[in-house]
Amino acid sequence: MSGIAASLLYATMIWLIRYPGYDPMSQTVSELSAWDVSTRTVWVWLGLLWSALLAAFAAGVWRSGSRRRSLRVTGILLGAYVLAGLAYPFASMHTREVLAAGGATAADTAHLIIVSVTSALMLAAMVSSAVAFGLWFRLYTAATILLLIGFGLLTAGDASAVQTNLPTPWTGLCERVNILVTLAWVAVLALLLIHRLMQSDLSVADQRNKAR
Repeated sequence: MSGIAASLLYATMIWLIRYPGYDPMSQTVSELSAWDVSTRTVWVWLGLLWSALLAAFAAGVWRSGSRRRSLRVTGILLGAYVLAGLAYPFASMHTREVLAAGGATAADTAHLIIVSVTSALMLAAMVSSAVAFGLWFRLYTAATILLLIGFGLLTAGDASAVQTNLPTPWTGLCERVNILVTLAWVAVLALLLIHRLMQSDLSVADQRNKAR
């Protein structure tokens, strides 16, 4: 359940948290935790809660992979994703105005690196888990990855405009679609694992009944 809870929490965060003047359609999610914005504190604390939930899910995925190495690998990759993400509060971006004025620091560079690393870890986790279930989950995972690449490229295309404080009409929406696609994938994986666990429990109970 922690995977589903983590997805619901983050989905709520990206749509409901905002500061005066913030536009979720045109501004990135990272701007909600930028240095000196009013939403930074609540975002960081809720982000830590989300990280704890996702870490619990990663541990659950790892434990469920006792007979499938691919799920063990997925659990490790998700755990690494969480660990890398813990650096976000220390590597937050600056506001667009500060960036356009030449106020970027090492934290902004680190932020971009962490985004790249976490994105790669999540994609790797998707690939490793795809072989653990049936064809439909593999196709679903493949479609998810294609959407992530497509919307990721659209978001990345506006990176220079963010740096120079130019209009980015659809960046926020594209990034949020990307995030929601990822969150949905995590929730689906969680549901599959819950279903497998329930089937395993029923099988054990059935065997015990037959033994009697």
